[in-house]
Amino acid sequence: MSYLNQKTIKTEIVFGGIALHSGLNVNVCIKPAKPDFGIVFKRVDLNENNLVYPNYMNVTNTSLNTTVENEFGVKVSTIEHLMGALFGLGIDNALIEIDNEEVPILDGSAKNFIEKIILAGIQNSEAPIKIIKINREIKFKDGERFISIKPSTLNLEIDFELKYKNKIIGNQRNKVKVYEDDLTDIYNSRTYCLYEDIELIKNKGLAKGGSLENAIVVKENEILNPEGLRNEKEFVNHKILDCIGDLYTSGYRIVASIICSQGGHYLTNQLLRKVFENKENFSILEIKEKNLPHTLINRNILRSIA
Repeated sequence: MSYLNQKTIKTEIVFGGIALHSGLNVNVCIKPAKPDFGIVFKRVDLNENNLVYPNYMNVTNTSLNTTVENEFGVKVSTIEHLMGALFGLGIDNALIEIDNEEVPILDGSAKNFIEKIILAGIQNSEAPIKIIKINREIKFKDGERFISIKPSTLNLEIDFELKYKNKIIGNQRNKVKVYEDDLTDIYNSRTYCLYEDIELIKNKGLAKGGSLENAIVVKENEILNPEGLRNEKEFVNHKILDCIGDLYTSGYRIVASIICSQGGHYLTNQLLRKVFENKENFSILEIKEKNLPHTLINRNILRSIA
């Protein structure tokens, strides 16, 4: 069975937990799906109009999470870590049943999602995958923050930097090749916030489920989590995880080179909107092993997609 064929999970995955922003307990069941089904959320607490597609055009909120919404106002929020796990493990098709509006935060990273998907197993199909190939450089800027995407012949490269006045976070930068590198540190990196921002966030009605069990909290020159950091670049690595998850709202895996400074959900979504507004910016390729250009995807990518 070719690594280039579409994949789903072998068995259902069930998990539950507290939602970061609503503070509610939420249950999720991820089910296998047929080829070309895509990734689809289903709000099982609603009887009708309950399908929500995680597409960049359906993103209606990018403040502290990514929220997608259908034409009837039905939402699913904080999808980015789960989407990042699905992207990273090459899951093309899955039905995600959820009994409330927000995906559980679990430990604040994609670690638990990755473990559960691997435990369930991955099922290959006969259908070839599709990829998005970027044809020319596109940029989006918001003040000092910026993001760009340009053609790459081999990979999805993400070069991300953070700039914080806080000395613990400071200026962090990391660059990964998504289809080649070991992404364990990326998947394991948790969401974070500054202690002085917590009251402001809570006054907005957010982070009701936040705790040291699902987020890194930095207070001046101290990390309040007793276990400390999981890796030395956990802050920027979490941003890369978010970026990967948000990129999957494009519908397919992407071959491109991305550079981002001080970005987040908003910049990634605006970049995708700018890319797809002109068909000359990209190509959608159906990849079959017999016509696979070796300059487009190498064997390392094939291993990671598997």
